[in-house]
Amino acid sequence: MPKAPALIQVTCPCCQAELFIDPATQAVIRHKEHVKPPTHADIESAVQRFKGEAGRREDAFQKSVEQHKSHSDILNKKFDEMLRLAKENPDEPPPKRDIDFD
Repeated sequence: MPKAPALIQVTCPCCQAELFIDPATQAVIRHKEHVKPPTHADIESAVQRFKGEAGRREDAFQKSVEQHKSHSDILNKKFDEMLRLAKENPDEPPPKRDIDFD
């Protein structure tokens, strides 16, 4: 009985998995995934990052609240300016709306 050729072992450069290739058929016969050992430093940094996110969320919320408070003032100022321009130039046609461009 002829002896089966040995499998070629190759390490993937991307994921570090080990591939076992049959040279006769050039097919991957089996593979072994790379296991990354867990580190405590990663867990500790993730916990610190998680604790810091509450402050960032609160800051973003407060910024959004301030923007909503001043939003109506800005719209009123824009409306007053457009009304003033319309009263100064009554012969000028109104500005184009989005639906007028079709």
